[in-house]
Amino acid sequence: MRRAAQLLRRTAPYALTGTAVAACDDDRFTVEKVNVIKIPHLRDQGFPGANKSNVAAFGYAKFVSDEDCVLGDIVLNGPSHTTKAYTRAGPREKLHFDPQDTRCAIVTCGGLCPGLNTVVKNLVEILESRYGVEKIYGIKGGYRGFTSVGWDAPLELTADCVKDIHREGGTLLGTSRGGFDAEKIVEWLRAKRVNQLYVIGGDGTHRGAYKLAELCWEKGVDVSVAGVPKTIDNDIGIIDRSFGFMTAVSEATRAIEAARTEAESNRPNGIGVVKLMGRSAGFLAAFATLASQDVDLCLVPEVPIVLEDALPHLERVVDKKGHAVVVVAEGAGEELLGASAEVDAGGNKKLPPIGAWLTKQIKSYFKSTNREVTVKYIDPSYMVRSVPADAGDSYLCMLLAHAAAHGAMAGYTGFTVGLVKNKSVMIPIPELARTSPRSMNARGRTWERVVAVTNQPCAVARKEVSWAEKQHARTMTNQAAGP
Repeated sequence: MRRAAQLLRRTAPYALTGTAVAACDDDRFTVEKVNVIKIPHLRDQGFPGANKSNVAAFGYAKFVSDEDCVLGDIVLNGPSHTTKAYTRAGPREKLHFDPQDTRCAIVTCGGLCPGLNTVVKNLVEILESRYGVEKIYGIKGGYRGFTSVGWDAPLELTADCVKDIHREGGTLLGTSRGGFDAEKIVEWLRAKRVNQLYVIGGDGTHRGAYKLAELCWEKGVDVSVAGVPKTIDNDIGIIDRSFGFMTAVSEATRAIEAARTEAESNRPNGIGVVKLMGRSAGFLAAFATLASQDVDLCLVPEVPIVLEDALPHLERVVDKKGHAVVVVAEGAGEELLGASAEVDAGGNKKLPPIGAWLTKQIKSYFKSTNREVTVKYIDPSYMVRSVPADAGDSYLCMLLAHAAAHGAMAGYTGFTVGLVKNKSVMIPIPELARTSPRSMNARGRTWERVVAVTNQPCAVARKEVSWAEKQHARTMTNQAAGP
């Protein structure tokens, strides 16, 4: 990562400084410095490119200037302010690649997410129908598809063969974790005469993509590497939101509704527990809680679980309503259950079984108070990420696919795309990787809204959980587990 950042700074200015003034009533607030985060370009690596006009051939009415940028922070918090800005995405007047001699490859990596097929479909359609590239390869099964399934195995994608895939969940190309071998992948790109590689995946996948961009520069291979960030957890930094996230929130609310129905119907004292994805960030659990309005307790990785507050709160809710609903993110409670030393093929540590553990804690607590309780546990994790994208996410997928294609055709490389302040931008991959994975602010507005909706005790108000509290929670855990 350090080497990647050094190379980025060497090949393109990381920041340009400018000034701007914003009026506010009769006073003036001055933005003292705007740091424009620049994107590496293949011409900076000595590749002259085709320098082909994008005007007559493709008929765009408006082009984006390389100087256009989007402010990363549009809220002024004082009389003077410093902010970053990101290069705006969109069609450029000059193309680095001649489309008729351009071959592209698309790969999807990591876990599933609503909208993967929609991104692939829109990439293929704009590259073929708008730019008219020579050929588009679809790599099967993630990074390992470059090397483990043979050199003639990739799909040849056309607009016709992808026209309906957006209606299906998952990915036409298949996906996997691990299997990254930069040398072999670059060798494959050279052998197939591929000029552009589109990588759809999370922050780990993007770090691999930047290594490919580095290696292509070092070996003198004129290839643009473009990313499209993907995460069901919405934990990628800088961007407003990741594609598929709001679809997942909608699906999660269905699971919450089922938990509420179970809790209401199973008497006495029914409690529904729903576990949602969220390895290090509780965005999905929090947003689903706010969207459903039926949750009484939401537990996320960013906020410590204090059982002596949470369990009596559930008891009070049950006394008042006759039932309760709990939502817990899969990464919550690590301070109580301990971190696992095991990792998967993608380098992600395996998580302890928080859902089953929490269910056992609830049963044990109600038993200790001589109260009967019926707990129903629902784990819809893989259901919420395997569905097709909804209308809003489908639109976002189209924006991101077009932004990536425009940037790659213009000769930018080592970049990814996203919405910043609802404008599509290009972001250097090292900058994205540096800020990812992000977590929800435990003292921010989103969590304050969650607490307001659920009326649960706010553990953050304690600032930190004391050692004695942690020991007491561990004791309760051991007692619930039995001999």
